[in-house]
Amino acid sequence: MFNQVPQPLRYAEALLQRFAGLSRAADADSLLGGLVEAAAQLCNCELSQLYLLDSTHTRLTLSAEWQDGLLQPRLADSLPSDYDGEQLLQYCLCQNQVLSLGELDSSLHRTDFLPGAAQPWRSLLCLPLLDEHKRVSGLLLTASQLSRDLLGFAGSLGHLGSFVIAQLHLLQRLRAPSADKHLASVAAPCASGYGLIGDSPRMRDVYRLIGKVLHNPVSVLLTGETGTGKELVARAIHDCGLRRSKAFIVQNCASLPESLLESELFGYRKGAFTGADRDRQGLFDAADGGTLFLDEIGDMPLSLQAKLLRVLQEGEVRPLGSTATHKVDVRIVAATHRDLRSLVEEGRFREDLFYRLSHFPIELPPLRERDEDILHLARNFADKASAFLQRDTCRWSDSALEHLASYAFPGNVRELKGLVERAVLLCESGELLPEHFNLRQAEPEAAGGMNLRERLERVERNLLLDCLRKNRGNQSQAARELGLPRRTLLYRMERLSISPADV
Repeated sequence: MFNQVPQPLRYAEALLQRFAGLSRAADADSLLGGLVEAAAQLCNCELSQLYLLDSTHTRLTLSAEWQDGLLQPRLADSLPSDYDGEQLLQYCLCQNQVLSLGELDSSLHRTDFLPGAAQPWRSLLCLPLLDEHKRVSGLLLTASQLSRDLLGFAGSLGHLGSFVIAQLHLLQRLRAPSADKHLASVAAPCASGYGLIGDSPRMRDVYRLIGKVLHNPVSVLLTGETGTGKELVARAIHDCGLRRSKAFIVQNCASLPESLLESELFGYRKGAFTGADRDRQGLFDAADGGTLFLDEIGDMPLSLQAKLLRVLQEGEVRPLGSTATHKVDVRIVAATHRDLRSLVEEGRFREDLFYRLSHFPIELPPLRERDEDILHLARNFADKASAFLQRDTCRWSDSALEHLASYAFPGNVRELKGLVERAVLLCESGELLPEHFNLRQAEPEAAGGMNLRERLERVERNLLLDCLRKNRGNQSQAARELGLPRRTLLYRMERLSISPADV
């Protein structure tokens, strides 16, 4: 550890003194201030900074700074959860790697996080700090106005920083709940939308939940009706999280038969079955280090559910035709429009897999529950469609906007997107009108010629058809949703002349 520092014996003595001094710190401010002072003086640098992650891992806050022999006033500055604006900090934090630059070039590296100084910063050392569970809790940074190799100080400063992190957590536990407000408070994640569109309260709740899992390796279960944008949310979790530099792989579990789905996910070895003339990598291996999005997980066969559970619990994959397993590091994001709890009760989904997947569920709201987002989404889709067709942006008539706002959108965002793109194609005058939108409104039959019984039967028939279509013709599930015994549902279907072909 001391081979690359000048006067290693004297340095070791100074380091031990710093450990002893920091162990006597009685409050968080003196502890963190003592760390940046120690880091700057041990490596003889003009600047030292300490950045800490909040408990949700969604904000990185400048918690202490030492510059030119003085502890600087603490500012309430923080970076949002993606840290995209500061690539050097992002590299150290997301890749858990030490960064040492002996020739810092402002034309190549963005250094907005460094304070202004009379002379430019020439060298920099940035290292991640680990807590007692070996998880990254923050960054310790030192910088000098001289061109120097600071890498030799990384090991000792890393140990000193981890010691301070442990002491900080100890102080927080001893003084809770009256601990220092700055450190005990948890900053709310930035509701930037993560590339999604919508500012309704329901969507803000979704953004808040996304922010909780960006930098935590838990499995995520996305639920919601078809067309609510589950794949977009899965991609946002990947693109804004720690694994953004690795692969994002998508597999629909309902699109392949069981035998093909198993070989697609787990891969196979040569000779595993007829036609397997070479080894083939599975999707778990292709997504190693990244994210695997399993859409329609409720349609996965039971036999494959057991193998998926093994991957989730042990991180091990065994290809078809192989007797050996190997480790993979894959984050699973699953999605379904089905009620998995009901499938568990019916014996069609493994209970242990359900509880393993549902550690962190995120329910996406249907479009009818986010009315204020409809027009925002529609304008966005129209602008994109116009750009794709290389046409001028279409204007929106007030009547067209009112027409959309009054529609329930059973197909959710997917239906809205299709309707708007079709309307842009039909629009020749440059202004979108109600007649450009093919909305499925209730048929205006001559209600005046119907008695009360006929009207009630029509309402009941439409209700049963909608429920059966929503559940893909599954009569047991539709009956449960309607609160009816299955035999009562069958009787009503027969009385109202509803056949499977109608569904």
